[in-house]
Amino acid sequence: MPEGHTIHRLAADLVAVFADRTVRASSPQGRFSDGSAALEGARFIDAQAYGKHLVITFARARRTLLLHVHLGLYGDLAVSSLKPREGPPEPWGQVRLRLVGAGGFADLRGPTACELLDPGQLDALIARLGPDPLRLEDDERRAWQVISRSASPIAVLLMRQDVVAGVGNVYRAEVLFRLGIDPWTPGRELARTMWRRIWRDLVTLMAQGVDVGRIDTVRTKHLPERTGRAPRRDRHGGEVYVYRREAQPCLVCGEPIRRAELAARNLFWCPACQSRPH
Repeated sequence: MPEGHTIHRLAADLVAVFADRTVRASSPQGRFSDGSAALEGARFIDAQAYGKHLVITFARARRTLLLHVHLGLYGDLAVSSLKPREGPPEPWGQVRLRLVGAGGFADLRGPTACELLDPGQLDALIARLGPDPLRLEDDERRAWQVISRSASPIAVLLMRQDVVAGVGNVYRAEVLFRLGIDPWTPGRELARTMWRRIWRDLVTLMAQGVDVGRIDTVRTKHLPERTGRAPRRDRHGGEVYVYRREAQPCLVCGEPIRRAELAARNLFWCPACQSRPH
């Protein structure tokens, strides 16, 4: 499932291609025909990410239309620019929604959610989410109110979207490693100062992810060009410390990285570097 940095990057891409332009909308697959008909001829206003949720605002005949998209495990949103007088290619695959404007087009495939919301429904959706490290107005103290009272492991709490919005399996594993935190530490045993460090590291790493389009978490001194090791080769891209590195040596201490299932998700960690109490 795409993590929050991907959704924020998609929002920026949509704005770059469609901002203040009229769109043509269709549902080649046919599963969003009524919704696409409502969007046909609307003017694109804005796109915003709230954690892993994308909300696109349109205006049509003095009416505001709010499109909510959640890509889920299998969804994909491809945004492409077009040259002047160039038309989009024929849709391929199961395209739930196609948007076409003077500057480009976007194809949405396989989302978990693709729906029009009214303002009240959008407010309810946002209210269910925890603070997003990529939204400047969001406050880490809301998450701390939950974490500081919880007996659940911090590795579980970081994956709960009602606690912290946008964090997924990669950022969860990597930020805990970078700060040397035992992933099984109960939230209520985590020091307040350590939670602030987690939040600051998420803000930094996820903002970098938006900029470069991938997750990089390895500090300069541990990069392949500094250590002589082979670069990481993985479909997720980027250099990481522990994610999907089970049984490989830790880049810091050499101990084999471990994997365990926690709350139905794979957790990766270094038992040596992440054994200190916090």
